[in-house]
Amino acid sequence: MVAMGRGWMRSTKRKIREAMAGYIFLMPNFVGFIIFLVFPVIGSFLLSFANWNLITSPSAAGIGNYRELVYDQLYRQALWNTAYFSLVSVFFSIAIALFIAVLLNEKLRGVTFFRTALFFPTVYSTVAVALIWQWIFDYRMGLMNHLCSLLKLGPYPWLISPAWAMPSVIIVAVWKNIGYNMVIFLAALQGVPKELYEAALIDGANNWQRFWRVTWPMISPATFFVTITSIISSFQGFDVTTVMTGGGPANATTTLVMLIYKYAFQFFRMGYASAIAYTLFAIVLLLTILQVIFSKRWVHY
Repeated sequence: MVAMGRGWMRSTKRKIREAMAGYIFLMPNFVGFIIFLVFPVIGSFLLSFANWNLITSPSAAGIGNYRELVYDQLYRQALWNTAYFSLVSVFFSIAIALFIAVLLNEKLRGVTFFRTALFFPTVYSTVAVALIWQWIFDYRMGLMNHLCSLLKLGPYPWLISPAWAMPSVIIVAVWKNIGYNMVIFLAALQGVPKELYEAALIDGANNWQRFWRVTWPMISPATFFVTITSIISSFQGFDVTTVMTGGGPANATTTLVMLIYKYAFQFFRMGYASAIAYTLFAIVLLLTILQVIFSKRWVHY
């Protein structure tokens, strides 16, 4: 009994030491999480109910900042721009990426090269990409209008017209995000059992029926993941529009994140900027919850 008691004590001490070592290794990350995420989130939420210009002491505003959003024309335009950018860019980035992934999932010559080439834009610096595309869309010397002139088209005011600016930004966003989505779809496609295609072929299913009845249900979890991440990323769009258009012309490409930056660091209205940030958070959270709810109807795990 004494030996058993000593063995239990040694085992308990060893488990405590292992647990303490684990907590010590986790402590730097946990402290960083508290300091750089939890505190700022709580602070910005409280700040959304106050007025603060970074110089004087904050003063209570109640729900005044949120009430002002209802009448802010610039906020409504930024909200529409963000929704427009998100809806169109997410749809095309997913649809085109899925189409390319299906093509590159076949055993073709040079398929590795094309996979790599299409993925490269994902790892490029967004600022560098935006600067290059800014030159491509230049009205006078841009490559895009030069190509259009060869086809007896244009020139088009890609970045200087309110009607053309947002579609131009969407083209860049889709081009940059296709590679990442393509890799996710490729991984999902390569996990579809070949036996299912063989069974569908025996039953007389054509290419479209095999895709719709076999491929699509099997890759629906990957599609759900790509949709969620793409929507969240699109609502946080800032760098491409800032570099390419600066939010113009006539605020045609001003997104909610750009508006947060302007009100916080140009107009020095930190409380109002925090209120905009939390409306953005509420929108993204609501969209994510709705997607999770409706995904039960089409996602097959």
